[in-house]
Amino acid sequence: MSDIPLVGPVLVRLLGAERAAVAQEFVRFGVVGTIGFVVDSGVLYGMLWLGAGLYLGRAISYVAAATATWALNRAWTFRGRGGGAVHRQWALFVAVNLVGFALNYGTYAVLVATVPVVVAHPVLGVAAGSVAGMFTNFALSRRVVFKG
Repeated sequence: MSDIPLVGPVLVRLLGAERAAVAQEFVRFGVVGTIGFVVDSGVLYGMLWLGAGLYLGRAISYVAAATATWALNRAWTFRGRGGGAVHRQWALFVAVNLVGFALNYGTYAVLVATVPVVVAHPVLGVAAGSVAGMFTNFALSRRVVFKG
């Protein structure tokens, strides 16, 4: 995988080539996660508008975001890694990221149940949940879904 412009060479000097490669994957994963956050939030608000409610709406938005992040991670973050049929890789991605989902959705649910400002602005719960699950999802995606 090629270096991230400007950042990549600095990371190589600071961390060495192998650790810099992992750090750059994590940066890409974070960018993809940010896009996933936008998808997650947008779909959640769409589902709320349609009357799905805070919990069902979030479950639907999470699946939409997981699908988007799988596709982007496959194409960019971990390009050329992992194998097998596309639908199986997607299913594996969703399955192994259920651990991160539990952290993500659990954080969201606790905040919705206990913090009035999160009920009024669910995007805050989505953001907190995303951060809670990010590190676990990166490790599992890298080691199980997109092994190289």
